[in-house]
Amino acid sequence: MNATEAQSLFAKHDIKYVLAQFVDIHGAAKAKAVPVEHLQMVLTDGAGFAGFALWGFGMGPDGPDYMAVGDLSTLVPIPWMPGYARLVCNGTVKGKPYPYCSRVALQKQVARLAERGLTLYAGIEPEFMLLSRDATGKLAPNDPSDELDKPCYDYKGLSRTSKVLDEIVGSLRAVGIDVYQIDHEDANGQFEVNFTYADAITSADNFTFVKMAASEIARKHGMIATFMPKPFSNRTGSGAHFHISIGNEKQKNLFEDKSDPRGLALSGMAYHFLAGLLSHAAALTAVCAPTVNSYKRLVVGRSLSGATWAPAYVAYGDNNRTACVRIPGGRLEFRLPDSGCNPYLALAALIAAGLDGVDRKLDPGEPTNLNMYELTEAQLEEKKIELLPQNLLAAVEALEKDEVVKSGLGPELAKEFVRLKRMEWVEYGRHVSDWETKRYLEFF
Repeated sequence: MNATEAQSLFAKHDIKYVLAQFVDIHGAAKAKAVPVEHLQMVLTDGAGFAGFALWGFGMGPDGPDYMAVGDLSTLVPIPWMPGYARLVCNGTVKGKPYPYCSRVALQKQVARLAERGLTLYAGIEPEFMLLSRDATGKLAPNDPSDELDKPCYDYKGLSRTSKVLDEIVGSLRAVGIDVYQIDHEDANGQFEVNFTYADAITSADNFTFVKMAASEIARKHGMIATFMPKPFSNRTGSGAHFHISIGNEKQKNLFEDKSDPRGLALSGMAYHFLAGLLSHAAALTAVCAPTVNSYKRLVVGRSLSGATWAPAYVAYGDNNRTACVRIPGGRLEFRLPDSGCNPYLALAALIAAGLDGVDRKLDPGEPTNLNMYELTEAQLEEKKIELLPQNLLAAVEALEKDEVVKSGLGPELAKEFVRLKRMEWVEYGRHVSDWETKRYLEFF
């Protein structure tokens, strides 16, 4: 898109403001509204922000302005905000790309691929829940009839929420995000909206737009759309599985090889990339499951439906959803990320880990095609299947030791990420929960 086409879009949709939008270190959307008459300013100098007011930008109150410079190719109207368009921005400080900007971090890893003539494609499958609060403030599915023990793919659950889902999907499709299926997921009030894969940066931009759309459209309907990984302890959590492949100018999918003797239709490059993911899985967990709450999803155990569906094990398998990486044939489904992840950081870390496997020609070993939820600790040890970190502190400690994954984020952003996540863990540790009060108030 050029400036003339932008003006035509403004006229066609009666756009008065452009949201100069980016994300903080947590992946939360941040923005300023800029009158369309000043679009050129956002495209050149950028919209100015106080970096100290944002999470994870490495600034004090005496720091320089953080300037969000617009990427004109991302300009689209916002269907649920008449008169507004969204423009994704890259962070700069003093005219240079700012290493604390998540999108800049991903661009650096994408550039590493481009030097090899490669493009990474990602299809993200975000899950979220539509909830409401009762008179006491307790959270529950917005639809009170959505109470089956195994509600996955339930027609009634889908039908009774179709109005808000249709508006979310319509808004996404209106701006070119090609939603191809919607379903009720395994937890009550949980849904998944699948949109067509794209290059890594576009997919991260699209995931952010999905979260923006779902949260505001749900609110309009009196609901809460939450991407929190695990709102309910006895129900499955919300994942955001990443389907990954790599292509070049001659071949769209270099990960596919139908002559694969293992029968998974994977190429040698795909196996090396996969081995890189498994080799760095512990450190990747900190980035892909970045909250205290994330580890309530990654537990080993059961939910009311019979399984957590969460990949607690460092392994891969054919169509094995108990593994960290599932192979749907000719691509990798990385099942570790949850819906609370920052997609730019998750993809940047993923590229760094995968390329390390390619460069070192790592071997992932043989696939594990069995239900790992049912294995004992002794059986897991015998098969040399490791467990992913089971809390945020353990994952952050693994990240601190992993130079490859930290390089994917960039040294500055990695240090800031670790600092903030350690703070989050300390704050969590000091919190007195309802469970503690009920257990210990009159225990002694």
